Amino acid sequence: MKDEARMSQARVIFHIDMNSFYASVEAASHPELKGKPLAIAGKPEERHGIVVTSSYEARKLGVRTTMTVQEARRLCPQLIVKHPDFALYRRTSDNLFEMLKGYTSLVEKASIDEGYMDVTGLIPRIHPVRLAEALQRRIRRELGLPCSIGIAPNKFLAKMASNIKKPMGLTILRKRDLPAKMWTLPIGEMHGVGPKTERRFLAIGIRTIGDLAKSDPGKMAERFGLPGRKLYDKANGFDDRPVDPGAWERYKSIGHSVTLPRDTRSMDEVRRTLDRLSDKLAGKIKRKHVASYELTVMIRYHDWQTVTRRLTTVQPMREKADIMGYALELFRTHWNGQAVRLLGLTLTSFHPVSSSSKQLDLFSYQHDAHRESMVRLMDKVNETFGEGALRPAGHLRDEKHE
Repeated sequence: MKDEARMSQARVIFHIDMNSFYASVEAASHPELKGKPLAIAGKPEERHGIVVTSSYEARKLGVRTTMTVQEARRLCPQLIVKHPDFALYRRTSDNLFEMLKGYTSLVEKASIDEGYMDVTGLIPRIHPVRLAEALQRRIRRELGLPCSIGIAPNKFLAKMASNIKKPMGLTILRKRDLPAKMWTLPIGEMHGVGPKTERRFLAIGIRTIGDLAKSDPGKMAERFGLPGRKLYDKANGFDDRPVDPGAWERYKSIGHSVTLPRDTRSMDEVRRTLDRLSDKLAGKIKRKHVASYELTVMIRYHDWQTVTRRLTTVQPMREKADIMGYALELFRTHWNGQAVRLLGLTLTSFHPVSSSSKQLDLFSYQHDAHRESMVRLMDKVNETFGEGALRPAGHLRDEKHE
């Protein structure tokens, strides 16, 4: 009864985390797949296709994300491999969040398969554990999907709690639980600590979340700035961020346009301009920690006639190369051959990157897999010697023409 009393006095936040979302949606839509080892992969007919995600049945047999289909089938000969259906996944996500909003208006979508609910106002009528159990059962019954729910007094702890048990987990994480349930975890498992920050923490001897919680907050702020101090606070269970229903809609659009020095029909000039615009957009969405699913190209001709063309993608755009590729494709498809005066690019339909890491492109799985090690090398060199110390050759070529 004491626990229930404490719960009723504090904020009560749920973090809903859908388990193996893509694979679970496929199994819900195709009952013959239920209970079977399933992997979602690009180009499954090719032995080098990459596994995007897998069912828990497949994971028990060793199948992991980023494995090639060939490796996965070696571990699990009975593995079923399906091509991703992103339109289906988005529709299912929309249905999920409409369901959550039926309980409270304080619902924040964090990604296609996870979100927060502030259920404090419901607690006088129902205990949070009973509410979470009922919600979990309803999602399973009506959508056919498993989920884990974290229950805590703030968003950070709710997120950490939902990760403790999967699938179909239900975990309460209070501040008094931190030493036993959270502080023993490796620092890399702390929400908000990426690979770069993890390496920096390890370099100064911070190996667990507990090490960070017991560190000197002044030194953390001095070494890592405001983000370091915020991570210190979260390690100690403090997070006053509200559940924000408008967060998902806040990033309406990010765009840039350039009036060319002269009207032109030169594809080289167009390519260089789109490259610069793509570079600006990529930098901006990375700073906002989002990825885009929609690109609009604006073409203004010498006679001031303006046309806009939009492309919706099944893959999140975040890298300059992705934005540039789609932009050039749109331009070439819709350019009427007249002299161009202005070019503009706009990104919309954003998803937070923190909770929706890029699914490898269906047509460039191999390219992405090979490029990953090169990207890590470039990041390391630029981190050591300064931004721009190592760049793709295409950047240098464009600078020569300017």
